[in-house]
Amino acid sequence: MNQFNAPQQHILQVSELTKKVRFILESELRTVWLCGEISNFMAASSGHWYLSLKDGKSQVRCAMFKGNNRFVRIKPGNGQQVLCKAKVSMYEPRGEFQLIIEQMEDAGEGLLRQRFEQLKAELQMEGLFDSRYKQPIPEFVQTVGIVTSATGAAVKDILTVLNRRNPGIKVIIYPTLVQGELAAEQISDAIYTANERDECDVLIVGRGGGSLEDLWSFNEEVVVRAIFDCDIPVISAVGHEVDTSLSDYAADLRAATPSAAAELVSKDNQHLVTQLNHYRQRLTHLIKQILQNHKANSQYFSHQLALVSPVKQLQNQQQRADDLAIRLQQVIINQQTQRTNQITLLQQRLTGSNPSQNITIAQNKLSDLSSRLKRAQLQLKDNKQQQLAKLAHNLNIVSPLATIARGYSITRDENGKLINSINELTTGDTITTQLSDGKVESVISKTLPE
Repeated sequence: MNQFNAPQQHILQVSELTKKVRFILESELRTVWLCGEISNFMAASSGHWYLSLKDGKSQVRCAMFKGNNRFVRIKPGNGQQVLCKAKVSMYEPRGEFQLIIEQMEDAGEGLLRQRFEQLKAELQMEGLFDSRYKQPIPEFVQTVGIVTSATGAAVKDILTVLNRRNPGIKVIIYPTLVQGELAAEQISDAIYTANERDECDVLIVGRGGGSLEDLWSFNEEVVVRAIFDCDIPVISAVGHEVDTSLSDYAADLRAATPSAAAELVSKDNQHLVTQLNHYRQRLTHLIKQILQNHKANSQYFSHQLALVSPVKQLQNQQQRADDLAIRLQQVIINQQTQRTNQITLLQQRLTGSNPSQNITIAQNKLSDLSSRLKRAQLQLKDNKQQQLAKLAHNLNIVSPLATIARGYSITRDENGKLINSINELTTGDTITTQLSDGKVESVISKTLPE
């Protein structure tokens, strides 16, 4: 009698079971974020990536198809810590639990990006980014405050643009660190100091480009709140055009670069000349209109005086003449003042357009670009040397000589062919054994199969 009694319920096929498990995994867990170390990385010829993510206790197999991995900005490799967004699934043919990775980035930058989005959502709920709190930027700026590093490229770019477009603008620099652990507190303190002194028409807060970690000080909550609390209109100019910081959302205006911020607060000299000409024409028209009104009034009073006694007419005419003389003198004084102001303004324009000054600015810019090029060359050289050292180290790891150095040896016959079995040898054959510090020649006296 058969003692094995099958249950009365439906008996599953293996494929049915794996399909059910896959459905449960994908429907219950769906998308997860996972941080771990890459191991067993392999880039298949199909373009797909296969790897494992592990920590100190466990590991899980993963796959990332080429439709997603072509957007990855890092070059993954074994031992690298990464942050991944993945769907939980199962590879049915082997019945193996695995993750299908959709996004991958460096763990440090990825965690910063998550922190960025979380803090952005919190501050947005508080209303720190609402447009109703934005202040307009003054049309005519006389004094600009700059919160940035006193020696960085950003302040040089801003000063260069201001000197070129409107050298009459006064600049006040509030120096601060723009990177590192102490930077955020210093930036917020500088903003509060500028707000308390109230000596600027507009405040530019920013720095030059860099990585997300380099720009992180401008994502700190203390800096965002300092910008929001500032009574002076604030322009945020952090990094390059593609960079976006929380300071950009809190500021009254966001500039793509520090140079762009300088252009926003400065009017071109030609624009000022055009406006002055317009004001001169309006003033001339008003003076003519006033003189015409005075002439009409004079004619009217003269007609009225003709109806009174000659003595009274003379007295009225004398008084009227005195009044007109005083008015004329005042008009002459006003015109002289206006002419003096126009001459001063034209002198400033002439000084600003001096070729020697433009040459000096161009020379300074050329020197700065040369220094930056030299630094870039040195950095490229260092990077290439580090890559060469790493490749040499990896080559040494897979070298046969390294294997021999660990106690192994290689045996060849008289023709130099590698010997893998005793069946390839007979008594009397001469063999050569390669050791880590030399070679040994031997003659086969006997073979001993296991």
